[in-house]
Amino acid sequence: MANATDHLWMHFTRMASYSAGEVPTIVRGEGAYVWDAQGRRYLDGLAGLFVVNAGHGRTELAEAAAKQAGELAYFPLWSYAHPTAVELAEKIATLTPGDLNRVFFTTGGSEAVEAAWKLARAYFKRTGRPNKHKVVSRYIAYHGTSMGALSITGLPGIKSDFEPLVPGGIKVPNTNFYRAPEHGDDAEAFGRWAAEEIGRAIEREGPDTVAAVFLEPVQNSGGCFPPPPGYFERVREICDAYDVLLVSDEVICSWGRLGEYFGATRYGYQPDIITTAKGITSGYAPLGAMIASDRLMEPFLTETGMFAHGVTFGGHPVSCAVALANLEVFAREDLVGHVRANEDAFRSTLEKLHDLPIVGDVRGDGYFYGIELVKDKTTRETFDEAESERLLRGFLSTALFDAGLYCRADDRGDPVVQLAPPLIAEQQQFDEIEQILRAVLTEAWSRL
Repeated sequence: MANATDHLWMHFTRMASYSAGEVPTIVRGEGAYVWDAQGRRYLDGLAGLFVVNAGHGRTELAEAAAKQAGELAYFPLWSYAHPTAVELAEKIATLTPGDLNRVFFTTGGSEAVEAAWKLARAYFKRTGRPNKHKVVSRYIAYHGTSMGALSITGLPGIKSDFEPLVPGGIKVPNTNFYRAPEHGDDAEAFGRWAAEEIGRAIEREGPDTVAAVFLEPVQNSGGCFPPPPGYFERVREICDAYDVLLVSDEVICSWGRLGEYFGATRYGYQPDIITTAKGITSGYAPLGAMIASDRLMEPFLTETGMFAHGVTFGGHPVSCAVALANLEVFAREDLVGHVRANEDAFRSTLEKLHDLPIVGDVRGDGYFYGIELVKDKTTRETFDEAESERLLRGFLSTALFDAGLYCRADDRGDPVVQLAPPLIAEQQQFDEIEQILRAVLTEAWSRL
């Protein structure tokens, strides 16, 4: 639309990029596809923003929203309840691992992360350890953009404009085995090393000052880093040894993205807190949640105890109704099982791209993959900043979209293409993704 740049301030967008052209405007979605204002169709290879897990055009979700809005459009959860929040919290508690039974609703992922850090601090203050306030997280990891969540985030490039941030953020190595600084020939040994780095960071800071470790099951930023074998098992042991909370940030990795309702279940570890959002409603309404263990709520259950935190639209009745309807779709169509049944086919289809000279690594799990691009497959040499600028923003992002594939070309670490299609995607979509990537990446290589 010609007037999109006059008043709309788009997120994470170089607004000057559209000074001489129109902003791509998406007007309709159906299944795994979306259409723009000119009627062109695109395969949604990123599920919007790792969000539309059940696919586009689900009229039953829109109808659930309309029905709830007609009955009770809004009421806060500040000392009151409403039926959809109660029912959804109960439903979530049946799906979470272990005793994660306490659901604190937010409107999105950054708010959920913010709530988790605040809970960790408040919990330790109320249990006699007031100095435990710091947070350990990984380099390049993205945990949100509010000031607390941004302090946990490990991406310097999106933090500098807003410094000084909340103090107490500690960074440790991530699990990018393709560029492992230690044990690059042994994934299990690398996993132990990466986990022990968390322990060493806690020791350096002082265990009596560290409240929590925030980790994604598969780290998104940097291009989908799965955990090495034994990694989370050792992290759990370290957290227990130092009395530090383990927060599983599953804003992306929950609700079927990895073939389970929660990524912690996929990799067999027990967190103290899960943060979630995005796919909980498949994007049909905004909703997030911090899900805590029973023991973390105990200090707030006596006398005048209160977790002094809340947001106006957290647990919105309409959003909760949509989430319940979304989970009904998940159950009826077994979308989680669909991912498990098809993830090997998705992986093997993407791995065909290994024959291209520009493709260095294909990594991920479930329906969540990153393809790392390199200048030299043998040495794994990456692109410098100027080359990455020309490759990703100067060519790839536009070329992939023009070819009919919406995905993400990202250089918040080494250059990658990220893929996370709706969970309804099948071999037809896998083949379409591979064919478009093959053609566009081949052209990209010829331009270098």
